[in-house]
Amino acid sequence: MHRILTINPGSTSTKIAVYDDESLQCVHTIRHQSEELAGFKSVFDQYEFRKEIILKTLADENIAPDSFSAIVGRGGLMRPVESGTYEVCDQMIEDMKGGREHASNLGAMLAREISQNIEGCRAFIADPVVVDELQDVARISGLPQFPRRSVFHALNHKAIGRKYAKSIGSNYEKLNLVIAHLGGGISVAAHRKGKVIDTNQALDGFGSFSPERAGTIDAGALIQLCFSGEYSKEQIHKLLVGKGGLVAHLGTNDAKEATLRATNGDLHAKLILEAMAYNVVKEIGAMIAALEGNVNAVVLTGGIAHNIFVVNYIKKMISPLAHLVVYPGEDEMEALALAGLRILRGEKAKSYI
Repeated sequence: MHRILTINPGSTSTKIAVYDDESLQCVHTIRHQSEELAGFKSVFDQYEFRKEIILKTLADENIAPDSFSAIVGRGGLMRPVESGTYEVCDQMIEDMKGGREHASNLGAMLAREISQNIEGCRAFIADPVVVDELQDVARISGLPQFPRRSVFHALNHKAIGRKYAKSIGSNYEKLNLVIAHLGGGISVAAHRKGKVIDTNQALDGFGSFSPERAGTIDAGALIQLCFSGEYSKEQIHKLLVGKGGLVAHLGTNDAKEATLRATNGDLHAKLILEAMAYNVVKEIGAMIAALEGNVNAVVLTGGIAHNIFVVNYIKKMISPLAHLVVYPGEDEMEALALAGLRILRGEKAKSYI
């Protein structure tokens, strides 16, 4: 038996889970108050604080750290890599320290720091958001200094692709899929036989607007806004990521609340929800085209895949084009655990260097 600890750091929480092989033993979402984090100058400065809380939570569960065979953290914003499970190394940590700050960057460091004191325990990350398997033609934009980038919900995309393939007795590497992750951010990707050949840049770039992100907007209008003198660089970025999408239109990032308003007769809320779903449909259609129409299934996943209003809108428009299946929610903790387990059972971990 292999015992695995998975760690998924968020901006105001740290989620951990313990697995014995495929079997979940416990899961905890540790919330961090803003006052607790306010004293840290950077995300990386939080790692000791978060590590101690993780170890205390394990102690409260009577789980000995030296029982772990592997610790798998969520991958962060390092340099682009192909899909897979990577052994944590110094260069990986340095690249994340030198790049854009994001809570997910702590996953690798926490996995390494905790594993270092456990004999025989290995530290991994799996399918970070910077997984890049784009075909060459998908990288080209209208300006050579701005190539298209692959930043998407790779961990859940890959896990759901494998889960769907297993459900039909096939392998992910044999299928052509369009997978749409519908959450606080929305990413839609074309999966061709195990590789994501095209996707929208879901972190802060383009694609459908989402509960918190503006998605693709008029570049000319954005230029005018940037030079209006009314907004700082940070304020503009917040409009695009955090205060865009449903937040901008409806004052909430909760699709459930927006749906409740719509079903209670709020025509504006109904229009905005339909517009978000309509944008998702257009992204799905583009990815079907990227796969030359050869698609085994369109798969909806993520938290908003629980939302019948949004799902039914997408289903109505996509069903004539492709078989559509829904895997509501996401289980990144299980995906991390299974990634580590594959290595412990003999698959070779990938090297970041």
